[in-house]
Amino acid sequence: MTQPTLPFLPFSKPTIDEATIASVADVLRSGWITSGPKVQAFEKELSDYFDGRITRSFNSGTCTMEIALRIAGIGPGDEVITTPISWVATANVVIETGATPVFADIDPVTRNIDLDKLEAAITPRTKAVIPVYLSGLPVDMDRLYAIAAKHNLRVIEDAAQALGSSWKGKRIGSFGDFVSFSFQANKNITCSEGGCLVVNNADEARLAEKYRLQGVTRTGFDGLDVDVLGGKFNMTDVAAAIGLGQFAHIDAVTAKRRELARHYFACFGADFESRYGAQLPVADFDNSNWHMYQLVLPESTTRASFMEKMMALQIGIGYHYPPIHLLKLYRDRGFKEGMFPVAERVGRLIVSLPMFTAMSKEDVERAVDAVKSVLG
Repeated sequence: MTQPTLPFLPFSKPTIDEATIASVADVLRSGWITSGPKVQAFEKELSDYFDGRITRSFNSGTCTMEIALRIAGIGPGDEVITTPISWVATANVVIETGATPVFADIDPVTRNIDLDKLEAAITPRTKAVIPVYLSGLPVDMDRLYAIAAKHNLRVIEDAAQALGSSWKGKRIGSFGDFVSFSFQANKNITCSEGGCLVVNNADEARLAEKYRLQGVTRTGFDGLDVDVLGGKFNMTDVAAAIGLGQFAHIDAVTAKRRELARHYFACFGADFESRYGAQLPVADFDNSNWHMYQLVLPESTTRASFMEKMMALQIGIGYHYPPIHLLKLYRDRGFKEGMFPVAERVGRLIVSLPMFTAMSKEDVERAVDAVKSVLG
C-alpha cells in the first residue's frame, strides 16, 4: 500500500510564539509561579477587552459556570435550562450545585439552543439558563435576554468557544449577565488550561474570589475567615503569562479564522449541500469567531467510517458533541432517546474539520478535497 506523502493535518493546534515562551520562562525564574502579578495583569487586559466589566480568571472554563450558578444562588429545587449539544461540563455544573438540568432541543440550522423550545421548557422552578455558543456562533442575544427578563431568570453564558465573537457589533462578554470563557488548549486563545468569568458588580467579584480559593477572606496580616464553601480554582501566573502572550493577538486570530472559514465555503461551493447531502455551518462573518468549522454528515454516512477514511487521508477530525442527555449519567437520571430529536440527529452526524490559526488556504483545500472524496 502506498504511504501518504503529505503531512498529517491536525484538527486543532495551538500557536505559541517565542515571546510568550520567554515570558513563561521569566515567570518560572521569578519564584512566583502561582496566582500573582501576571494573573492581575491578565484580568486587567480581559476587563479592558470587555469594555471595563469586572473579570476574574480561573483554572478552567468549567468552574466558572459552577461559580456563576452559586453566585446567582442556584441550588437544590431549582431548574436550569441548557442545550443537549455541548461538552458535558455545561450540564454537570448544574448537578454540582444540587440543581436539576433541563434540556431544550436545538435549532437545526445554527445548532444552538432553540429559543422557542427554551421558553417552552420554563417552569416555576426555572431559575437560570445556560446558552452555549457552539463553534463561537452566538444565539439571538436580544431574544435570549428578553426571555430571561420576562421570566426573571439569570443567564450564565457558556461562551467557552466565543472569545472574539460579537453580537451586533458588541463583543460577547461586554454586555449581558454572567459570561464564561475557556482558555483550554484548543481554544482560539489558550492558557494551556484556564478560564474567566465576567461578572456584574464588585460584590459578585468578591464572591467569585472566595469561591475560587476555599471561600477564604483575608483581613490584615493574620486575619482569615471562611463564610462560603469554595474550592481550589485559581489561575497560576504561568498560565496567565501564556494568556497575556496569546491575548495580544486576539484580533488577528479572529480575522484569520474568518478568512479560513470563507475559504472553506468557497472550496465547498454553492452546490455542496445538494450534491453531497451534508450540511454546512451558518455563513456568519460578523458575529462568529469561527472557533470550529463543523459539518453535519448525510444520514447515509456513519461518522466512524467517515472519520476513519479522513484519517487515512491524513486529515484530523473532531467530534463535538455527543448529546449530553444520552450519556449514561443522564440516562440514569431519566433522559432517553427521542426526547430531543434534532440534537440526536446532529449529535450522531456532526464532525469538526481542521481549523487553527497556523493553517494555510492550501490546508483548507486539502481538507475539502478529502471530504468530497470520502462522501463522493
